[in-house]
Amino acid sequence: MSLPLDGLSAIVTGAGRGLGRAEALELARLGAAVVVNDYGQPGHDGSGEASAAPAEQVAEEIRAAGGRAVAHLGDVSGHEQARALVELAVETYGQLDVLVNNAGILRDRMIFSMTEDEWDSVVRVHLKGHFNTTHFAAAHWRSRSKASGGPVYGRIVNTSSEAFLAGSAGQPNYAAAKGGIVGLTTSTALALAKYGVTANVICPRARTRMTEDVFAGFQEPQDGRLDALAPEHVSPLVGYLASPAAAKVNGQLLVVHGGMVAIVERPRVAAKFDSSKETFSFDELDELISPYYEDRPPNETFAAAEVLGLKRG
Repeated sequence: MSLPLDGLSAIVTGAGRGLGRAEALELARLGAAVVVNDYGQPGHDGSGEASAAPAEQVAEEIRAAGGRAVAHLGDVSGHEQARALVELAVETYGQLDVLVNNAGILRDRMIFSMTEDEWDSVVRVHLKGHFNTTHFAAAHWRSRSKASGGPVYGRIVNTSSEAFLAGSAGQPNYAAAKGGIVGLTTSTALALAKYGVTANVICPRARTRMTEDVFAGFQEPQDGRLDALAPEHVSPLVGYLASPAAAKVNGQLLVVHGGMVAIVERPRVAAKFDSSKETFSFDELDELISPYYEDRPPNETFAAAEVLGLKRG
């Protein structure tokens, strides 16, 4: 019996642990040959010596289960390292079909305390890292399409976060990078559709090494049930978006966790005001806009517990 991703090859970045590992295993289970990328640094802030061990371990896990996988030790925030990653997939498997961008780090701090390096490093790994791999994958697909004279198979699944949707007070760098990834994804989706390539972005909630502090207060089930924040709740959606079944899903943002998938609409206009004259005056804006906010809370984003729908331990 054929599998949904039989004959396809995939790259998963940040696949040595957590979400990326679960996604790489799921793609392999569905039949894809996988390049497991991870820089292998032990700290969730990107600190520590790089190591091939995490990527090698996941690749070996895939091979032990009968799948095909190679490991790649590389920092996707480096342009040439991202090029080498895509070239490895093409050289090993003949072509690249699926790109899953997941690599990231955290360097949390309030906006008034954040250093320039803390800002730059997080934006570099998340946003530039997504751009780098997407750039080389897109060039590969465009070249193949031009050579064949028609569309080719290509899937991009990017990783954003609800930190950009609902705000995250101590993560201005992370929230900004994740918002940028959504913009990158929608732009990429429009640019590559004519070549047969789709690009979508997910906002996952998962208990991983990177989010251990965020979810420290949310209890894990004690009765043997799968944790609502387990990465295994996220990986099936990635497998679906990487498959031929999702051919019509393009430029979409999806929130996923604990057996739930929500498709998020693009922002809609909540209220509209027109000037009674050629242009607005300060007084007219005050008369129109201020009453709109009088009965609204100063911050309409959900409290963390309400957003997560989880109980703290």
